[in-house]
This record gives sequence, C-alpha cells and structure tokens, in this order.
Amino acid sequence: MAPRQHPALDDDGLLDQAREKLREPRPRERHWAALAAAAFFAVCAIAFAVAAVLAPPVSHEPAARTGVR
Repeated sequence: MAPRQHPALDDDGLLDQAREKLREPRPRERHWAALAAAAFFAVCAIAFAVAAVLAPPVSHEPAARTGVR
C-alpha cells in the first residue's frame, strides 16, 4: 500500500509560496518626501494667508497728498 499524501502537497501553490518567501525583499516605497513637500506647502500657504490678513491696507493715494515724507 502506497503512503497517502495530503492533497495540498500535490498542489504547486506551496512551491510558489516557498519561492516567494525565498526571494529578496522588495524595497519599500518611501512616502516621506511627498509628505514633507505637502507639509512645506501647507505651512507656506498658512504663512501667506496670515501675511495677507495682517498687512496694512493698500492706499491708492500718493504719499505727497497725504503729507507723509
């Protein structure tokens, strides 16, 4: 009588799993550069908005008419 094998052992799926585990690990994608750029532009936008709100009003009159020297 021949020894009975487990049905999963006949499948090539286990061999594929073993090959996948033996491959060199893939380099992970680095998202830090994109995140840092987004944070930088967000800070710049907030700084621009603050500067626009805190800036003195623009005067369309020349300085000679207002008496400023």
